[in-house]
Amino acid sequence: MDIALFSPSSLFPDEDDTSSHNEKTEAHQSYEERRHEFPGMELFIREFSFHQLNANLLWPGTFAFAEFLVQHRSWIEGRRCIELGSGTGALAIYLRKSFCLDITTSDYDDQEIEENVAHNCRANGITPVLPHIKHTWGETFPITDPDWDLIIASDILLYVKQYTNLIKTLSFLLKSYKPKDNKAVKRMEIEQNGEAGVRLPQPVFLMSWRRRIGKEDESLFFTGCENGGLEVKHIGSRVYCIKPRHATVSGDNI
Repeated sequence: MDIALFSPSSLFPDEDDTSSHNEKTEAHQSYEERRHEFPGMELFIREFSFHQLNANLLWPGTFAFAEFLVQHRSWIEGRRCIELGSGTGALAIYLRKSFCLDITTSDYDDQEIEENVAHNCRANGITPVLPHIKHTWGETFPITDPDWDLIIASDILLYVKQYTNLIKTLSFLLKSYKPKDNKAVKRMEIEQNGEAGVRLPQPVFLMSWRRRIGKEDESLFFTGCENGGLEVKHIGSRVYCIKPRHATVSGDNI
């Protein structure tokens, strides 16, 4: 697996640095197209040769997370899902094709990322393309009443300085969740009665993280979640379950 190239300083530009902004705007992206093996499926993914926001390559955690979700497919089937830090969109595309999952991609407010996700959807037979939300963590979320009962992400803890913003966005999505259809309400009622095989809270954040930073830095994220009223639990295979502290849990596993 290639090592992704990135420029950490580009995530924290000075507001007055107009020359840097113009250089980013005028830059022409180059791409590399690769075939990637997911469980039971091969996907053709176009990746940025370089991207200012590190949305260029697939990381190992993506594939490990895909395997985990296949093994726990009953936890996600029928859910309404949003992926944070979608990058190329590969994981979301895989989940749509494998489970017909109702999934929305999301990443930094960047037009090139959105266009590349759409390209990869079409290249892998997904039309219309997956809905996509451009959102910079920490800023006001463009949807005031989120109705995603499952939030997922893989390998998004690389930038320690963004933890506060990430937690702010995550807290909003989890604590402002409002089911918008009878199907979602009915599923919640069934799970509360312990009659379903799904053993996850609703809503919930599932995150895969393959550590590439110091453990002390990493712990800042989990501590920040706890301080923000969220409960964190490691559930195996480097996958974490994060939920509002008083969320209802169905079953005995989570």
